[in-house]
Amino acid sequence: MKTEEKVNNLYVVGISLVATLGGFLFGFDSGVINGTVDGLQVAFNAEDIGSGFNVASMLLGCAAGAFFAGRLSDLYGRRSMLIVSALFFIVSAFGSGIATSSGEFIVYRILGGLAVGAASVMAPAYISEIAPAKYRGALATIQQIAIVLGLFFSFLSNYELVIFSGSSKNVLWWDYETWRWMFWMELVPAAVFLISLFFIPESPRYLVAKQKQSKAEQVLSKLYGAVVGKRKVADIDASLAKDGHKPSFKDLYDKVKGKVKPIVWVGIGLAVFQQFVGINVVFYYGAVLWQAVGFGESDALLINVLSGALSIVAVVIALLLVDKIGRKPLLLIGSIGMSVTLALVVIAFTSGSLVADPVTGEESLQLSDAMGMLALIAANAYVVFFNASWGPVMWVMLGEMFPNQIRGVGLAVAGLAQWGANFLVTLTFPVLLGSAGLAFAYSLYTIGAIISIFFVAKYVYETKGKELEEMTA
Repeated sequence: MKTEEKVNNLYVVGISLVATLGGFLFGFDSGVINGTVDGLQVAFNAEDIGSGFNVASMLLGCAAGAFFAGRLSDLYGRRSMLIVSALFFIVSAFGSGIATSSGEFIVYRILGGLAVGAASVMAPAYISEIAPAKYRGALATIQQIAIVLGLFFSFLSNYELVIFSGSSKNVLWWDYETWRWMFWMELVPAAVFLISLFFIPESPRYLVAKQKQSKAEQVLSKLYGAVVGKRKVADIDASLAKDGHKPSFKDLYDKVKGKVKPIVWVGIGLAVFQQFVGINVVFYYGAVLWQAVGFGESDALLINVLSGALSIVAVVIALLLVDKIGRKPLLLIGSIGMSVTLALVVIAFTSGSLVADPVTGEESLQLSDAMGMLALIAANAYVVFFNASWGPVMWVMLGEMFPNQIRGVGLAVAGLAQWGANFLVTLTFPVLLGSAGLAFAYSLYTIGAIISIFFVAKYVYETKGKELEEMTA
């Protein structure tokens, strides 16, 4: 019996790791843009709002990808949507590097966004639907580890390429600029992801919903053994039979009470607050941010590598704690920690003064050594708090908190909200940086973190240890 359990556990972990390759590409695709901003500005002559849209354009695709993948996964399957996302990752990575105009680049970035959006909601949903309740949180948290690993390796890749060539704007190999090679590095993991997906099964809960009970039982029997597999098929079937119709967006509305179901608003709130704390400003504009306070390009990229390494450690902490202390306590700790560290970043930036470069005339924020160190430590502590809490836990909860009947459409709406908020924050940061300054921008993110404390305390409920069939709207 012990041998059987060990094999089953290995199988669960193995197929979870394949699914989380989508998270790795999510992170890599999100982070790679960080080191390419200078090259994009030169290549496409884009400044401020134009540069912001080049970076943020992917997020329009993310919003659409998350929204449509959630619904399409109810029709065609979780794994099928992951396969489509893998193909889009490949096309986007190649196209972004070969683009010759801002418009062409934006098209390819939107395609990449569709892939990221689909993977962001499908990977945690898939993992939640195949994982045992007792360590579902830990397995779903691997998704966030994959995301930060993707970010880390994109930062590391960008840094090494710039060290080799001297600048993201310089020509590297075959007469192509370095920033183009930064995008092409993504082709390798994208190809591995696509191939690996053909070796994992479809979600058993999707198979039951499609009246393919025998196939679902085969998958669940391989995961948990024949007896448990058969029982789980019956449980899933019973939970879906309560509604007696195919999932649709109408299921998000409570006809008796005449309003949207509370669980939908909680999902939207979790999705939006994860972005309103400003984390993706660090992910997408980290190099720009640190150059704005006086660091050179290579030093700014090296700080990104440090932040990526700290993120990995933080998510491992979340993995160890999420199934022990629960989801809600981690969210509260993260919100409080981010509120404090963001406030310290604001204090540091407020103390600086704008100094013009004697050659270019461009202004940058100059901090004293003490305040520069405070900003560096506080910003990285903020990243640690985020990745030990809201980073993984939000995705864990979205993947498990919705009842079976509305999981796909619930994820669609929450995913749309998450990426819509991400787009808003990312698009506005260059404008805020150029007009109101870093201190004002980070003050807004601090307010978002503070409000999230009260949101979690009042509206979020614990899902630790519950079977998916126990989730209610």
